[in-house]
Amino acid sequence: MASADKLNESSENTFLGHLLELRQRVLYAVLAVFVGFLLSYPFAQKIYQILAQPLISVLPKGSHLIYTSLPEVFLTYVQLSLISGFVLALPVILYQFWAFVAPGLYAHERQLFFPLIFVSLLLFLAGILFAYFVVFPNAFHFFVSFSGTDITAMPKVSNYLTLIVKFSLAFGLAFQIPILVLVLVRIGIVQLETLRKGRRYAFLLCAVASAILSPPDVMSMVLLMIPMYLLYELGLLFATFTRPKPKAESADVDPASLMEEAEKSFRENDQN
Repeated sequence: MASADKLNESSENTFLGHLLELRQRVLYAVLAVFVGFLLSYPFAQKIYQILAQPLISVLPKGSHLIYTSLPEVFLTYVQLSLISGFVLALPVILYQFWAFVAPGLYAHERQLFFPLIFVSLLLFLAGILFAYFVVFPNAFHFFVSFSGTDITAMPKVSNYLTLIVKFSLAFGLAFQIPILVLVLVRIGIVQLETLRKGRRYAFLLCAVASAILSPPDVMSMVLLMIPMYLLYELGLLFATFTRPKPKAESADVDPASLMEEAEKSFRENDQN
């Protein structure tokens, strides 16, 4: 019984230690976001002008962004500064996440996990840039084309920020498809041959997802659907160079031998 109490106490101390470390890591991440916010706020107006450029370039002559409540622009700049601060703090956030989970990973898992984070970040940024330079200009041009002598496009500042952040996030997540395919094949949830045979279903899912995630026009849907399916094929290509994780690879030692050693240790402690 004494050994069991010691084991429970050790487990409790380990759990509390992990909680304290997690709190510290989260605190560092929050502080990094706050510092990024302070650095971004003086440039919030300039950042907003850059983000609004795809819309401003297609607005009819005499049209411009407007705000309908006094604090709207200020609150929009605060939200934009928080988003920019998060982007600036992203390296610190990823490092804190890595520092927290890395001690619990095996060596081969750390070798795979770190490159996946780096590639995932690059793909996320690629999705945002693709939306900014390719999708948004075409989509905004389509929407503004309905303006005429009786109807003038004058979008609200806050609504535009919400729109561009929402769809930038959607495109960034859509570009994570190769990582998803690679992880599913690597951990053995789905076989590579199954994914290859299911290409037609993958294409259908890409079409449905693009219709949901993209702005509500056909051009934007097509501009998202094609890259999504190409990224699916890219994920299949990456998956051919990896292999499913063997069941025996999930531990460095035999679980049965661990149980025998633990039981032997408990008996010796009880006798003492």
